[in-house]
Amino acid sequence: MEPTAFPQDLVQAQRDWIRTYEALAHPGLPHNTALRRRLLELSAQIWWHPFFATGAGRAPTARVELRRLARERGQRTARAS
Repeated sequence: MEPTAFPQDLVQAQRDWIRTYEALAHPGLPHNTALRRRLLELSAQIWWHPFFATGAGRAPTARVELRRLARERGQRTARAS
């Protein structure tokens, strides 16, 4: 599959979604309600992003590729720090 050029704000929102989801996976942490609200906000932001109304965004694999790219960039950032 040809790589898709995702808008930076969409990739950043997906990276934030992944980090928020991972934070919720740790039981007993404070602010779970705020994290759940943030996850819902990010989910809506990603789902309704204008990119998914374009030709490249309509491909069935676009959302899967976005998650893969966001995880990959997040891991690169973590290794660089």
